[in-house]
Order: sequence, then C-alpha cells, then structure tokens
Amino acid sequence: MLRFTFSLIVSFWITGAALSQHSLVGSPMLGYMDMREGCIWVQTTGEAEVYIEYRATGEKKDQRLAFKTSADHAFTHHFVLTDLEPGTRYVYTVGVNGKPVYEDLQFTTQSLWQYRTDPPELNIAIGSCAYFNEESYDRPGKPYGMNYGIFDEIARKSPDAMLWLGDNVYFREVDWSTRSGMIHRYTQARSLPQIQKLLNSCPHYAIWDDHDFGPNDSNGSFIHKDKSLDVFKLFWANPSYGLPGIGAGITSQFTIGDAEFFFLDNRYFRTDPGVVGQPRTILGREQIDWLILALRYSKAPFKFVAMGGQFLNSEAKHENYATYPEEREIMLKLIDENKINGVVFLTGDRHCTELSADTLQGGTIVYDLTASPLTSQAYDNTSETNINRVPGTIVATQNFAMLNISGKRKERKLKISVFNHEGKRQWEKEISSVN
Repeated sequence: MLRFTFSLIVSFWITGAALSQHSLVGSPMLGYMDMREGCIWVQTTGEAEVYIEYRATGEKKDQRLAFKTSADHAFTHHFVLTDLEPGTRYVYTVGVNGKPVYEDLQFTTQSLWQYRTDPPELNIAIGSCAYFNEESYDRPGKPYGMNYGIFDEIARKSPDAMLWLGDNVYFREVDWSTRSGMIHRYTQARSLPQIQKLLNSCPHYAIWDDHDFGPNDSNGSFIHKDKSLDVFKLFWANPSYGLPGIGAGITSQFTIGDAEFFFLDNRYFRTDPGVVGQPRTILGREQIDWLILALRYSKAPFKFVAMGGQFLNSEAKHENYATYPEEREIMLKLIDENKINGVVFLTGDRHCTELSADTLQGGTIVYDLTASPLTSQAYDNTSETNINRVPGTIVATQNFAMLNISGKRKERKLKISVFNHEGKRQWEKEISSVN
C-alpha cells in the first residue's frame, strides 16, 4: 500500500510538472461574435488547463470558463461565451494552468440597432492565399511566402471582422494525407508572431479553397476530405458548418450589422469538369437551391457571397467558374429572375485582385470582388480577357481589401478599398444599395 501511494504521488507530481510547462500557441483568436453570444478560440502547446475570465467594462465580477485541452482536439478549444449583452465591450484574460498569459484583451458584441437607429457603420477586412514559409517542407528555391507585415496593416485598419477567403494555409505534400499533418500546418501558421495582433483584434470567419482542403485543385474525390473538414472546424470558430439536412461541408450564414454573409463550400461537392458521366458542379444543386432561397429571403442591402474561386471572370481558365458555365448560368438566371439585388461575391484563389461586374438581362447587377494574395506570390492576370472586369482594379502584389458600409438605413453605400502589404491604397470604388 505504501509503495502504491508513493507511486501515485510521483505520478501526480510528474503530470503536474508536465502540465505546468505548457502555454498557448500564439494568442487567442476571436471567433464569431453576435449580440448575446461569442466565441474565443485557443490552442495550447500540450495538455493543459486553460481558462478565460471575462466581464463587461465597468463591472467588477469576472465570469470564468475552464477546459482541459487534449491531443484528440489538437489541444484547441472554442470557448463559447453566452448571456452577453448587445453593444457591450468586454475585457478578458486567458490563462494556462492557473497563470494568466494574456490580460486586458477586449471584444465588443454586436449592437441591437433594429427599430432603434440607423444600422452601424461597418468595416470588414477580406483576403485570401496566406502562405507561411517552413523551409524544411517547402519546395526548394525562392520562398513562396512573403511580406507578413500585411497582417499588422490589416489590424491597423481596426476592422469589425476579418473574412479569410480560402487558402488560409497551404498544405504541403507531408500534410494532406494525414490529420496530424493538417494539424501541424495550422499550428505552424497560428504560432507565427506576425499574425498575433490581428487574431485577437477582431472576430474572424473563414471559408476554404483547395490548399486548406487538400492537394492543389482538389475536388470532392479527395479521400481525406472528412479529415480536413474536422481540422477546419478545430481551427476556425465560425457560427456553423454545413447545411441542415446535408451536414458535411463548411457552408454557413451570419449577419454583421445589416450586412449578410453567405459562406459557400466550393470543394466538398465539386466534380471534375472533364469526367464523363457525372454532373459538372462546383457547389451542387442542394447548396445552390439553399443559397437562392436565403438570398431571396434576405433583407440586407448588401448580400456577400464568399467562395474560394472567381465567379464572374469570363475567361475559362484555371478554376474560374467559367469552366463550369452551365452551373454559373443557372445561378445568375435565378438571381436575375428573383430580382435579388445587392449580391457581391467575395472570392480569392487567383493571387491577383480585381473587381468584376455583370448586368444581367433583367437589369440586376452582380459584383465579384477577388482579393488575393495576402502573403503568397502574386500573379498579374491583365492578359486574361475578363469582359466583366472593372477597369483599373487589378492589383498584382500582396494585398487585402476593406469593405466599408455606411449611410442611413435605406441609403446604404459600400466602399471597397484595396491596400498593398504596406497599407498603401491601390484603388477605391463605391457601390450604392438598391432597395
């Protein structure tokens, strides 16, 4: 009995010592934020007791949530904060194993403006294609990732939210065949010092594209897509994942102020356009039907539809939607016939930024803002014959875009501003809502 007791004490001492050595991987990240609920994502370097203490500014008593991280979930956890008050600033602390690591961080819940005031002014940051170098596993030669200071430039704009439009990490050959490889790639990205300030400065929402789904240009045949979906859910704190009744995929929908966002999955259900005997689809009919119903129901002056690849670029090149012309025509026809105004596609993938616009047969105008790349190598697509391109909007260097929505309730305007990695404005366009 004495030997057993001594062994048990030693075991507890070793376990406690191991726990005390662990801390956070980078900073906490703000996930979705609504009026009454929000989410804070954390990751620890190993098994640890992680906690959050939070309170509304002006209050003295903290609320506390705690969780023990485990390897099964990549040592990550989504703290869901409930019973919050709308339009309220909160201060919070994140600690590990009883010791605070980050203190005096802040978040603000969405305001309850409906039937009370005009909608709030919004500033939303968007970008795609974030490559983070890791020499041991990168291809030989010139590094593919660069200008990481862009994330500080985004944070300096004080966005109300950041939308990551796919290729948010780049799986390497050593990553995409295993769950542990995918976890390694996300963990490497989240640990980089250059993105820490942005992660905890505003809520973050994400879709994926091929490189954070699987191999280059991968489609629904990817045998490990359930693994990549699982890992995506571990590392991004969206309000939902997948359609009710379908389940799989990353489709989601949420509102910030009076702007509504529709996140589409352009990988999970995708087929190869060259395969005979199968439907040619990027989204699948069920996802399209849901999107049209949701857009038709929406009262938002601007309805932002986020997906990985370009929608309106007319040149059938690479993975542009023009390579699936039948499905794109179905979507445009349904938007036009249902008189759905204010649709703005937000896309990435192309390592080049541009704005496209198409006036449909019934007079409805649809926009497609491609914002790419953040830190990956850039590409100049000036030579592509995109008949829908708005002149003067190509940016062929690392960049991001800001969406500013302002004005009285029935006079909302969208101002699009594109900035390079140094924070210098490249161009600006304004679009008025149609009520």
